[in-house]
Amino acid sequence: MDKQRRKMAARAFASAFAEALGETLATATGVSWPLEVLDCPNPPTQKGMPVHFRLSVEGGLTGECFVEFYEPQVSGLVSKIVKEPVTAFTEDHGEMLAKVIASAAEGMVASHSSEYGELRFRAEPVAGLAFGGMYVVPLAASGEDPEMQVTLYFGGGMLDTLSLLQDASSENKANLSAVAPHNLKLVMDVELNVSLRFGQRQLPLREVLDLTSGSVIELDRMADEPVELFLDGKLIARGEAVVVDGNYGLRVTEIPRPVASYLTN
Repeated sequence: MDKQRRKMAARAFASAFAEALGETLATATGVSWPLEVLDCPNPPTQKGMPVHFRLSVEGGLTGECFVEFYEPQVSGLVSKIVKEPVTAFTEDHGEMLAKVIASAAEGMVASHSSEYGELRFRAEPVAGLAFGGMYVVPLAASGEDPEMQVTLYFGGGMLDTLSLLQDASSENKANLSAVAPHNLKLVMDVELNVSLRFGQRQLPLREVLDLTSGSVIELDRMADEPVELFLDGKLIARGEAVVVDGNYGLRVTEIPRPVASYLTN
């Protein structure tokens, strides 16, 4: 597989992730954290030990990449999240940042569903890593803390699936480019299946086999979070669940992008 295509696909993913991570950090800390992809790593400015997180993904894209911070960065971020001074890095801080990373990954997929489809992420702190042979993409902040550095390391498996996904996306766009907006009226009566997603949960086989009538499964979505509407695996709207004549329905509150763009782009 062409190495240059793999690198381009990884940098595209890193750019989308950097944007989502910056937005998630800004929401969590109340401070602007715009992150961008660098062409080459800056000289290290952080003192202290690196802190690594494994970001695993399943769905249309499979594999894993690793996110690298430094202990002073993590402590500084956590202090802004909890609104009190943090002088030393602890395991609890790592778990807190892992949740931020996972949230950023989910947000990235929601805003780039046309490129990556429906994915499931898991982030966890890890130690004792060796990054030989991985593709490195450095990120840096340009706002509140210009010395904040984040590094992404991509394994070969994720590089391969990213490249394949990018190729498939390019092919689909080429096939759909002939569908002009004014031609959509020719297929307006075609019925499409849409589905609502209230949340999801990964369960080990043991728990699945133990399911009985009355079992309760906790989903990964809070009760006040919006419900998602999917068309062919692509997120097209968010909203509130309602009841209409005894049936569930959706009151749309957000449309991330024009639905017609999925056919005309």
